Order: sequence, then C-alpha cells, then structure tokens
Amino acid sequence: MSAPILARGTPDSQLKLKLMLLRSRPGGVAVQQVTLAPGGSTGWHSKPGPAVVIVKWGSFTLYDGDDRSCTGTTYSVTPEDPVGKAFVDEGTGHVHIGRNEGATNTELYVTYFGVPAGAAPRIDAPSPGNCPF
Repeated sequence: MSAPILARGTPDSQLKLKLMLLRSRPGGVAVQQVTLAPGGSTGWHSKPGPAVVIVKWGSFTLYDGDDRSCTGTTYSVTPEDPVGKAFVDEGTGHVHIGRNEGATNTELYVTYFGVPAGAAPRIDAPSPGNCPF
C-alpha cells in the first residue's frame, strides 16, 4: 500500500470548521492541488461550501472582497519555516482572490466541502472593486 501525505499545515490561529453543516448541504467532497506561478492569481471567486486550504510551499496572499482597504493575509512557507500553513475558507458567497506575490511557485492543497456532483469546486465572480487588481 502507498499512502503518502500530500500536504500538512498548521493554522496561524484556531482552525474552526463545523462539519455538521454538511448534512444540510447537497454535494460531496473534492480535493485539488493548485499551483500558482509568481505573479499568478486564483481570480475573484467564491465556493459552494467551506474549504480547508493548506499552503504547502511558497507565499499565498488572500484578499477578501468585503475588505474596502484591500489588506491581504499572507501565508508563507520557506526553508526557514518549512511547516505548511492552513486556513478555512468559509465559502458560500465569500468572494475573494488569492495571489502569489512571491518569487517562487506556490503550491496549495484544497479540500472542498458541499460541491455538487459534476460541478466545479469554485464559482467565478466579478471583481468587487475594492482592490486595484
């Protein structure tokens, strides 16, 4: 048997996720590996349900569509601090964009909850206009 751990992350603060809410949501679970080149982004989007994101490598800055000051939260993994970073994306209408503002590729592992069968785990959204990108 082969069962490698693909990514491991520790939260910067308390990691909260209520899995009981999944009972009331249609859909399933999906896991995706995301690689962003330097200067790359996820584009503005939301998700059909919550997601647990592990930043396995690189630097990932998350901008919230409701933050009028466009202040991002950065999660970085470096040789000096090699432990992955984890956070929960609340999903369901939470419009945001993630950007690689670093000099190397960023590697993420995302576990999505509440994804309808056959649907994409993300929903593209227009820029809310709070950031210059």
